[in-house]
Amino acid sequence: MRVAARQHDTLDALCWRHLGRTAGVVEQALDLNPGLAALGPVLPIGTVVVLPDTPPATEPHVQRLVQLWD
Repeated sequence: MRVAARQHDTLDALCWRHLGRTAGVVEQALDLNPGLAALGPVLPIGTVVVLPDTPPATEPHVQRLVQLWD
């Protein structure tokens, strides 16, 4: 999947917006886009980024809440 960076986009923001997660996919995206890290943390507007072909996250990871007075 190819996506273009918007104003103030970072690679992890692109992964989150289009794939629904960042764990593991940011590293894959860096492998697919040589030289992308040299552009800095905030990507220039219009930078085309190839994202990995992984299915979007179906359910967000939910952490169990700890109650002090249970």
